[in-house]
This record gives sequence, structure tokens and C-alpha cells, in this order.
Amino acid sequence: MLIFEYMDEAKHIRIAVLDLYEGAENQGMRCIREILTSYREHHGINLVWEEFEVRIKHQVPDLSFDLYISSGGPGSPLESAGSEWENVYFGWLRNIELFNADPAHSAKKFVFFICHSYQLACRHFGVGQVTRRRSTAFGVFPVHILPGAHGEPVFENLRDPFYSVDSRDFQVIQPDYVRIRQLGAKILAIEKDRPHVPLERAMMAIRFNPYMIGTQFHPEADATGMSMYLQREDKKETVINSHGLEKWKSMIEHLDDPDKIRWTYQQVLPNFISSSLAQLPDNKSALHGSRTASSLQ
Repeated sequence: MLIFEYMDEAKHIRIAVLDLYEGAENQGMRCIREILTSYREHHGINLVWEEFEVRIKHQVPDLSFDLYISSGGPGSPLESAGSEWENVYFGWLRNIELFNADPAHSAKKFVFFICHSYQLACRHFGVGQVTRRRSTAFGVFPVHILPGAHGEPVFENLRDPFYSVDSRDFQVIQPDYVRIRQLGAKILAIEKDRPHVPLERAMMAIRFNPYMIGTQFHPEADATGMSMYLQREDKKETVINSHGLEKWKSMIEHLDDPDKIRWTYQQVLPNFISSSLAQLPDNKSALHGSRTASSLQ
């Protein structure tokens, strides 16, 4: 990943974090904050962020930010259709699209959608069908990168397959290839192949356009924090009651493996930040030619 040296110390990189958790207890927002803090400290840049509570307070950011990260969240990505908060959210997204489509704006706005936000974005762009799964996907699973997606800068340094935290009752399937071609979009990854199960594999990551990308999985999941969280007695009991003891043991084992979740955590969102900053015409940065295995190590 390209490393930045910011020559103008007064220059601030502004990131908006859209919180879709609706006040529910979660690890996602903590993980996003820690990634942004680590990135700022590692690169020595003036990176600041603001958080916006979308579903309860109907807050969305304006167009003054450089980057936008839209979180996961609970509930159905279908039942919110037509709700006030979703109309506000999609209004924000349309404003970003209009801004980026204007050739007078050389500094584009970059967006990353996570899990619930990803499902909403898939609905908005019409790239596939958002449906309920037969059973909840919960755990650490392999994600397979599709041919032609290995040049995706956000996936730089990822292995194939790579591993991610998955926690969802919904999925995006049945890609609309005509619409995908119209958008210039690209399906980047799909879920684990299960030849013995006659079900279509879900799309796990899509680049919607040059400035917007989303993942069904949680790239922000922090292995250490997630492991501690799942070993709390109340959370352990909840997981075991819902998914069984073996699933709980499997998650703890995978979270402790440095080649799985820790690697994904160190790559995806940091890569998104770096590749987006590299495209800002006024970032006042000098680029090293060297590359590192991880932007957070």
C-alpha cells in the first residue's frame, strides 16, 4: 500500500462515519474508530472524523467530507423501504452521486458501505436481489475473490480466499449483469462454495463505481476485541444458545489466527483510505514507491 507523507500539516482529511446501528450494542463502531485512530497515528496525518446517527436522529453528513464510511446495523434492509430515515439516507447517497458526476468537481467523494449499508446500496443501485437467508450466517468464513478483481486496490495484499467476520440474516444474490454493466460496476468476491448445497452463492463485495465500494462482511472486525467480547459470559451464553458451543469455539479459534481476521482488519479499510486519498488532487502528499504488507503494522 502506498504510504503518504503530508507536507501541509494544516491540511485535514475529513471522514464521515454514518452509524446505522440504531442504538443497538455493537462492536462495529468501536472497530471503525480504532482503525481511523491507528491510521492517523501510523501515517502521521491530520485525519479527523465525525459520526452521524442515521436511523434514530436521521442525521447524514454534508458534502464537505473527503471520505464516508457507512456502518452495518441490525434489522431488515427490506422493511425500512419508504421509512423517513431511509429516504434521508438515500437522499444523501444521491447527492454524493450527483457531486461525483459533475466534471467541475475534481476532488471526488469516496464511500465504503459495510454489511447492512451494503445491502441498502445494492437495493439503491439495483445490482441484485436482497433476500432473507434460510438461516443466519454467523462466524468467520472464507471469502473468494473473483477473477478480474485481483487488481482492486481495496483488496491489495489479501489472500484468496481471505477470511472475514459474517453476521447477517440477509444476502445479495441473483446479480443483474445488465445493470452492473450500465453502472460500470464489478462483483469482487463471493461467499464460500458449497457444492453439496443447492443454493446460489451471495455476492460478498461489489465496486459500484470508481468512488463507491461495499462489502457484505465486516472488514472492520478487530480480532482481539471481538475475541474478548465473545468471551464475556453473557455474550458467550447468547452465541451458544443461538448457534451452539462448536460455533462459539470455532469463532474464538479463527479470531486468534493472525492469518485470518487480523489480516483482513489490517488491509481492507486502511486500503480504502489510502487508495481514496491517493486520488484527491489537493492532498499535498508525496508518495513513497515502497509498499508494505499492512498499512497498520
